[in-house]
Amino acid sequence: MTSPPPPEPQPPPPLYIHPRREPFEHGLIPLPNLISTDPTQSLTSLRTTLLNHPLISNHHRVSPTLLSQTLQISLQHAHLVLQTISSVHPSVSDPLVTAKHHDIDSVGVNVYDLIVFLYIQSYKRLGIVPKGHKDSPAIADVWPSTSAFDGFLSALTPLQLARGNVRRSMPSQADEEAHQLSYLQKHLGNIISLLAEPVEGQAEDDSLVLTMENFEHLSFLFYFGDKGSENIPLSQNAPFFANSDPDMPAAPVPATQVHDWIEENINSALQRISERVAAKENGSGPTNASDHDVLGAVGKAVRIEHCERVHVITVAKRICIANCRECVFFLGVNQQPLLVGDNHKLQVAPYNTFYPQLEEHMKQVGVEVSPNKWDEPIALGLVDPHDSISHPAGVSDCQTESATHLEPDQFTNFLIPNWFQDEGCGSTKDNPFPLPDLYMSSQQKNDKNLVEVKQILKETQLEDNKKRELSTALHAYFKDWLYASGNVRQLYCLQGE
Repeated sequence: MTSPPPPEPQPPPPLYIHPRREPFEHGLIPLPNLISTDPTQSLTSLRTTLLNHPLISNHHRVSPTLLSQTLQISLQHAHLVLQTISSVHPSVSDPLVTAKHHDIDSVGVNVYDLIVFLYIQSYKRLGIVPKGHKDSPAIADVWPSTSAFDGFLSALTPLQLARGNVRRSMPSQADEEAHQLSYLQKHLGNIISLLAEPVEGQAEDDSLVLTMENFEHLSFLFYFGDKGSENIPLSQNAPFFANSDPDMPAAPVPATQVHDWIEENINSALQRISERVAAKENGSGPTNASDHDVLGAVGKAVRIEHCERVHVITVAKRICIANCRECVFFLGVNQQPLLVGDNHKLQVAPYNTFYPQLEEHMKQVGVEVSPNKWDEPIALGLVDPHDSISHPAGVSDCQTESATHLEPDQFTNFLIPNWFQDEGCGSTKDNPFPLPDLYMSSQQKNDKNLVEVKQILKETQLEDNKKRELSTALHAYFKDWLYASGNVRQLYCLQGE
């Protein structure tokens, strides 16, 4: 008697295309020449100018100096463009991402990554066209002014957002993803045309093709895979480039074929989202931040958004802060902190803590002790103070508020409890980031005062009843300070753990 044939293996679950949020989440970089009624035409001209420029590298990489000259912007703003692209780039191996801060000038940015990033910036920028301008209909086509979250998040404070009944009525992450995909679908033809090349001897409009190398630059905007799983490169999921021989360059494919394939995948993804949008899959990443949040070393960028009255302590190459209020950020960062959206009463300060494995973690992710640009925040994006309903990052007509420096006499070190000392040890014994002179002097003064007070109390001869009065007074003042500073909630958290 023959045994039944083995069951056929289950086919792998389908992979869906997703938009990358990162390129859209930064405010406007000062690029006045991008204000145009036809950004595609302007960027096509810029691409041609850069590719034909004698100073461009053999690998189509643009230096900050060349970008500054071509766009007629300051060298500082050109550096900012490259730093921003580095922090939102999808590849961890791109030369711009792996470069040390002092090597960025020599490494440069790939011209096609630059063009894709500037395309997103240009459509944000259309929102600045004055009201009544002849091109005002274009204002409706601005990202992210029509985001699913606009008019909802901006009208509420972060503390209001934390309330359960408010969060239940929020647009879901699925809503936001659908909005992003719809935006990219609308502009897909323009974006592909900026990456495509004509075939020699044929009319450009009829013969645009994409090489596999240029096709991969669409990874700046899209990826395949789900959260928590490894992202699959676009070329490995595209039928016309999949399993290409690495030793043989793949033949270019018509731009129309690429457009149709991506549009088909976007339609499938939108259909899937519509089927699960009722579930309201809210939130991703940490929520309900406590009074003090300490983050370990981060290799690319940290994004903090919709926080109120919290202290954030972090080491990273860059931090981006969006729509926060009354927060203090203790930073060890190699690039200037970015402030986007609607921020109020923010303060920045030098890094103020350590843990045994800190320097080891910094080395692993490429964060350096110097420079620490905690004190050079850049306010990007525009907000409209007269509009209480919709003022998303980067779309209106009033400069966003910057951050001030924390006063040195308010600076204190933060002690991380060594609860896990048996789980491994490290070599870091102190804060690796040197404190600025003013903060160091203030800290030394406070330490000296503490020693003197302890010595006075030790040497003072008091009767038992006076000692009890003094102890009671000290406890009362300490309790008042705990409540006034908000640090009492740290004790509640410790008790809860």
